[in-house]
This record gives sequence, C-alpha cells and structure tokens, in this order.
Amino acid sequence: MPNGDQRRVALVTGAGGLLGSVFCGTYYQSYDIVAVCRDRVPAVPSQEEWFIDPLAPREALPENASRVFVIRADLTREGEVERVVDLALAKFGGVDLLVNNAARIELQPNGMVDGDTALDEFEPQFAMNVGVPLRLSTRLAQRCWLGADVENRRRNRNIVNVSSLSGSEVYPGGQAIYSATKAALDHLTRHQASEFAEFGVRVNAIAPDSFPYRVPTQKVAAAIAELDEASVTGLVFGVLAPREPETAEPETAEPETAAEPAS
Repeated sequence: MPNGDQRRVALVTGAGGLLGSVFCGTYYQSYDIVAVCRDRVPAVPSQEEWFIDPLAPREALPENASRVFVIRADLTREGEVERVVDLALAKFGGVDLLVNNAARIELQPNGMVDGDTALDEFEPQFAMNVGVPLRLSTRLAQRCWLGADVENRRRNRNIVNVSSLSGSEVYPGGQAIYSATKAALDHLTRHQASEFAEFGVRVNAIAPDSFPYRVPTQKVAAAIAELDEASVTGLVFGVLAPREPETAEPETAEPETAAEPAS
C-alpha cells in the first residue's frame, strides 16, 4: 500500500528497548511505525493483538486504528536487514523516517587490557552499532529512495542515527569500545548526509547524555521527532541534561540541544 499523502512511516530499530518503547508509545498515533525488535516488543498496540470492548464488542476502538507493525529480527544475522526492509515496503510502500536506535553496549570496567574482554567486544559492538545502521540505510536507499528524488524531498525523508555523548567525550567505566562505535557512527552520519543529499534524503544524529538518569527518555524521543520535522542535515545534536540554575547571577535560557556542524 503506497503511503502517498497518508501519515509518515517510521522504521525504528531497537523498538523494544527503553528509547524505542518510549518513542513508539508517544508517537504511534502520529506515525505508521515499523517496530523492529529482537525479543521485547514495545508496550503499544500491534498487529499481533486486537482490542475489544466487552460491553460493546462491535464498536471500533482507537487502539485498533493505530497499531504498530512489529518485526522480530536479529539485525546482525545475514539477510535480516533485507527482510526487514522488504516487509516494511510491502506493508507501507515507503519509509519516511529511519531511526537507527538498536545498539549493543558491554563495558570493560577494569580497562581494555584486563584480559580479552575489549578485544572480544570489538567486532560485535561495531557490527551492531555501525554495521547495522550502514546496511539498513543502504538497503533502504537502494530499494526505496534512489530515483525518487522529488518524492523524497516532498515527504522530507530522513534518517536519525542514535549516537551518544560518549562518541565525543571520554567517560570512566570502561566505555572505550562503545564510545569508539559512536564516534564512528557520528562520522558515518556526516558522510551519509553528503551522499544521500543527491537523492533528497537528510541524515542527522542525536547524541544524548545518559538517559533516563540525566536526561528524561521522553526528551530524547522528542529530539528524534523534532529532527524529522526539521530541514537540517549532516549534524550531530547533543541532547543534554538541564543545567543547575546559578544562584549568584540571573538565570538565562539554555538551548535544549547543542549542534555540531558536519565537516
């Protein structure tokens, strides 16, 4: 079913995780969502269930009109990315927003040289955190966006890669490998923005501070939706914790996001 002028289609990976679940729960009535998850599914109505009011079983319920389309997949397995893209396009005919949210994080709190933990995690984390966004973006472009420049621009199609502040900062706790993957994802975002501009698709990233501990997860989800509505490309946006007000001087408004221009 081509999406035409209907509501926007969002393909969200890691949909069963914290951020994915919040995004789906907040926006499932605004988007047609393809929710890609491996084990857990978001706590929202999906095609796997049908809601009935026992007191009025024939009445239509709003929950049945805005169900997400759940796809269970291990995106690191051969052929799974392609299967997800094919199912999404068969269901909706196109994708307007790709949210590369799925990630793997395993820390090395005792350091990179404590045994082989860092070496063992290098390939799995890069495969998930960099390889999957690259493959999914590429396959979606090849099967949906190439040759559709006018439609891409009209529908403001774009990608939001979910990165982290650790991609540009050094934090304690054994984040070396994870941080390296996010730094790579940031720069991949800039290159994708440059190349995908040729066929009218924007690419940006958000780099949130730790959530939900320092930044509300809802704020991170909102940053994705804000980028979907924007017109910028090639940027990495920090989603930062609110600053403590200073008592010695008058308070001044702080921007909610900090943007780093593409190089």
